[in-house]
Amino acid sequence: MSAEQLAELSDLFVVAAVLLYVVAMLGFAIELAFGRLRGGKAAERRQAEARQPVAVGAGAAGAVSEIVESDAEAAASGAETPAAGATADAPAPIPVSPVAARAGTVALVLAWIGWAANLAAIVARGLAVDRWPWGNMYEFVVAICFAAVTAFLATQLRHNVRFLGAFVMVTAALGLGLAVKVFYTAAGPVVPALDSYWIAIHVTAAIIASGLFTLAGVSGVLYLLRGDGVSRLPSREVLEKAAHRAIVFAFPVWTFAVIAGALWADRAWGRYWGWDPKEVWSFITWVAYAAYLHAKATAGWRGRAAMIVQLVAFGCLLFNLIGVNIFIDGLHSYADVD
Repeated sequence: MSAEQLAELSDLFVVAAVLLYVVAMLGFAIELAFGRLRGGKAAERRQAEARQPVAVGAGAAGAVSEIVESDAEAAASGAETPAAGATADAPAPIPVSPVAARAGTVALVLAWIGWAANLAAIVARGLAVDRWPWGNMYEFVVAICFAAVTAFLATQLRHNVRFLGAFVMVTAALGLGLAVKVFYTAAGPVVPALDSYWIAIHVTAAIIASGLFTLAGVSGVLYLLRGDGVSRLPSREVLEKAAHRAIVFAFPVWTFAVIAGALWADRAWGRYWGWDPKEVWSFITWVAYAAYLHAKATAGWRGRAAMIVQLVAFGCLLFNLIGVNIFIDGLHSYADVD
């Protein structure tokens, strides 16, 4: 195939990935919204009554009355009553709707297919331009969306994080849509400063770390929503653990990316550090995530405060990756965006 045909094929794969991510997002959303059965209140009440000790005489009637009243209050508040055998420390699992469970399974399959389409788009673009395919903002954003979905799917292989699926998919779909509509750049050569093997080292590390940081950012946003009463989301402890796990993996990779960038700067411009806006904001992002990890490790920060710190760091990351290239002139202003 010619370079032009490969470039067109890459564009088609990007569109396919967007569509697959959108449909997968809908499936994950269905599972999240309708994945737990609401019925069975009468059966749950009978199970609760069976667990209660039977009082003697008038006390029995009072015990049953208290059970009914407590169940009525739980039903009015939307709370689930515990199933048989449940304890305060280990609540029984709530049954999952078969239709919603199937929707989640189909969504996961579609997410993998979308991931493959995203990967194919990157590979086809690289073959079309005969270089590493992240030399401008379009290619970079496509790669970050791929990294974010990769981080989600890889985590899902070891931990059940399907509750993040809808939000990661919509983030990836919007990112790819932004790349196509705003950042699109025709396949072609890069500026001389980027024509180096360092792009495979420095930028690849930045992309991997950015994908993991995106997963943590999504978890942080959901944590705040969970705190505001969105009960369909998992517990705040689960969301906090998901965010922390992603950052612990991403931070060393981002550290390596910053160091590799300094080495590349010395090779390209004859100095390791020159207060270029991209260099400054990369370091600010590093400091922000270091502050989060330091606070968690030494001060024992937990909960909302820690999540806010990591979301501030995520904001720094987004500005560094996108805002600096678009709004600030510097040696890294190679976004090819008018």
